[in-house]
Amino acid sequence: MSEPIKKSALVVEGGGMRGIFAAGVLHAFGRAGFDPFDLYIGVSAGACHLASHLAGQHDRNLSVTLRYSLSSRFINPWRFLRGGHLMDLDWMWEQTIRHDRLDLTALFETLSRRNKEYRIVATSMETGKALYLSPGPDTLEHYLKVSSAIPVLYRKVLEVEGEKATDGGVVDAIPAREAHRRGATDITVIRSRPAGYVKKENPVALMVLALYYRKYPGLLESFRRRADVYNAAVRFVHCPPPGVRVAEIAPPPELDVGRTTRDEARLRVAFEIGMDCGSRYLRAHAADGNPG
Repeated sequence: MSEPIKKSALVVEGGGMRGIFAAGVLHAFGRAGFDPFDLYIGVSAGACHLASHLAGQHDRNLSVTLRYSLSSRFINPWRFLRGGHLMDLDWMWEQTIRHDRLDLTALFETLSRRNKEYRIVATSMETGKALYLSPGPDTLEHYLKVSSAIPVLYRKVLEVEGEKATDGGVVDAIPAREAHRRGATDITVIRSRPAGYVKKENPVALMVLALYYRKYPGLLESFRRRADVYNAAVRFVHCPPPGVRVAEIAPPPELDVGRTTRDEARLRVAFEIGMDCGSRYLRAHAADGNPG
């Protein structure tokens, strides 16, 4: 009697500019032609980096970061203090679609030809629950924008099929458990936080969010539970259930990159560290006798 086929998944955490580490890991994977996964789930910046990876545009993530993310047109604290966006996703999406667009044909041919599944995590503002969006060529770029719409920092309210939605990191920043729920027993998680990071509640942030989103009680409840949900996801990664293997690729604690970092040198270092961590993962994977 043959053994059941094991389903593998690649999960990529978001985190704004901290995602440059994941971009480096994925660049190492792409350069090596390493793509054994059946399921991909990305959140916010992680979903965006995954899209470039699946499209085979392995240089795109670093290029977009250095060309657009460092611009004051994208991240601008003074604009934010005047009532505008801290992170202007409208400008970013306009520029990247015009000048550095994803190869949608290649991306969806990859998914179709190799029978792969790609999900983008967003949060319903109306229920506070996770939305695991399955994009098509006509919806991918919008779904990525919704998943990246960090509350307060991006002030517009976006919709998915008539439902108001926001940043996927609010409700499922590390969707390893969702990958398992979808049948994956071999899960690789690329983090944007160090392995030992523990999320703590921020009372001041909760007060601000309660002011902005008082019309959305379900979303506010997700904000209140965010630290507990995040830490539970980390526990799953570090102590998965029997029969499930989870490999974690996480940045070192000393990596000096935050959600809104605009220092090119620090971002390049983080990208290079991500590439190195990705390469070390590949060597370990090969040493274990796993196919690439």
